[in-house]
Amino acid sequence: MDDFDDMWNIFQSVIETGDALPFGESFDREAFHQNWFASKPAYVATNELGVIGMYSMGANYPDLGAHISSATYLVRPDAQGKGVGRALVRHSLERARSEGFSAMQFNYVVSTNVAAVELYKSLGFFIAGTLPKAFKHKRLGLVDAYVMYCFL
Repeated sequence: MDDFDDMWNIFQSVIETGDALPFGESFDREAFHQNWFASKPAYVATNELGVIGMYSMGANYPDLGAHISSATYLVRPDAQGKGVGRALVRHSLERARSEGFSAMQFNYVVSTNVAAVELYKSLGFFIAGTLPKAFKHKRLGLVDAYVMYCFL
């Protein structure tokens, strides 16, 4: 938990933009701690500046859905566009394979987050479904969210 403060700061900076994650300002430090660490392991990417990215990964659902993994990724804003997200996704795919998952599913990828959508597609994910107007984008209003899937 030595990295928790850095992780919390990254989380806050990402949700502040209101364009990528469904969490709002009411999602406080304790809720973040419970959501990020309660049932799934968390991983970080670091450099000389400290934590620059992170992800949490585990089973998408318990029991009959536990063979499918899911993950959530965050990259510090000043580290975005430098390959950190790609490294995190690749690492999570390797972990998921080594842990015996048969696929990875992202339940809620904001359609206007083009960088994330294109990154996931480049690593083998496809859009399995569209959730019309499911996300309240801070600037654009209601936009679609995607369910994305990749067989491992």
